[in-house]
Amino acid sequence: MRGYVLLAIVAGRPRVGGYDAADTLTYVWLVQGLLMVAYLWGWNDLALRVISGDIVVDLGRPVDLQGAWLAADLGRAAYHTIFRGLPPVLLAELLFRLDLPADPLLWLAFAVSVALAAVVSFSARFLVNLCAFWLLDYRGILSMSSLIGTFLSGSVVPLPFLPGGVRAVVEVLPFSAMLQLPIDVLLGKHRGLDLAGALLFQLTWALALLGLGRLVLAAGVRRLVVQGG
Repeated sequence: MRGYVLLAIVAGRPRVGGYDAADTLTYVWLVQGLLMVAYLWGWNDLALRVISGDIVVDLGRPVDLQGAWLAADLGRAAYHTIFRGLPPVLLAELLFRLDLPADPLLWLAFAVSVALAAVVSFSARFLVNLCAFWLLDYRGILSMSSLIGTFLSGSVVPLPFLPGGVRAVVEVLPFSAMLQLPIDVLLGKHRGLDLAGALLFQLTWALALLGLGRLVLAAGVRRLVVQGG
C-alpha cells in the first residue's frame, strides 16, 4: 500500500527529489530488506540488564562491554541481511524488475554502507539503552527514539521527498545514515567523490556515537559503583 502511495506521488511529474517511479519502487522493497538491519524499534536488551542488575556480571567479564554488544548486533544484522533481507528483494526483482545496478563497485559500496548503517544504528540504540542507569522507566525514551528514527531514517517516506529546508536538516542527522543513505548508494545517487563523502558521513557518525556511548557508559558505571551496585 505504501508503495502505491509513493508511486502516486511521483506519477504526476518525472522526478521527485531525484527519484523516478523505478527508483521509488526499488526504494520500497529495499526498505523492507533492510528494516531488521537498521532495527529501529524495540531493542531494549541492554536496558533490561541494567534494570535487573545483571549488568554487574557483564562488567565483571574480561571483555569490552560495548565491543561485545556491537559484535553480537553485527552478527544479528548479518543474519537478517541474508535471511530476512534478501528473500523479499529477490522476489520483488522477479515480479517487478527493480532498478538494481549492474556495476559491481556499487554493490561493494552498498555492502560497506549497510555495514556502517548497522554500526550507526547499534550505537544510537546503545546510547538510548544506557538511560536505564538513570531512569527507572526507560520505555518512554525508547518509544520516542523509535518513533523519531522511523520517520527520520527514510523508512516511511524517502528523505528526498521532504521539503528542501526540512530535508537539509534531516539529512545531516545520524538517522539518514541508518537506512536512506545505503539505499541511495545502491540506486546510484552517489558517485565518485560524492560516494566517498557519503561513506565518510556514515563512518563519522558511527565513530562519534560509539565514542559518546563509551563516555555515557563510563558515567553510568561510576553511578552504579557510587550507589553500591
